[in-house]
Amino acid sequence: MTAEPLHDARDDPAEILRILPEMWHEQFLSEYHRALDAAHEVWRFHQLRDLLHVWRLRAAAFSNPDFESAAQAARERRSEEFVPAENVIPGWSERL
Repeated sequence: MTAEPLHDARDDPAEILRILPEMWHEQFLSEYHRALDAAHEVWRFHQLRDLLHVWRLRAAAFSNPDFESAAQAARERRSEEFVPAENVIPGWSERL
């Protein structure tokens, strides 16, 4: 029998900071410290894990050189620049 890991090593705050562009460091650290303080309450510990996971995903996106142009296209609703979800996510149309 194997056990599931308690923590994904990629969600390590130091690893997130390493990947995250510097312009996002202050916001990440602010949110991280608030979540860390709140995690002293046992029932809120999962919020810290969730925050680290979300910021890892953000770091991956924000560090992509094409991120800003894609975000701008999304803000401007330039849908012709995107591939429909049903074309890249198996079973997407059945989820609707």
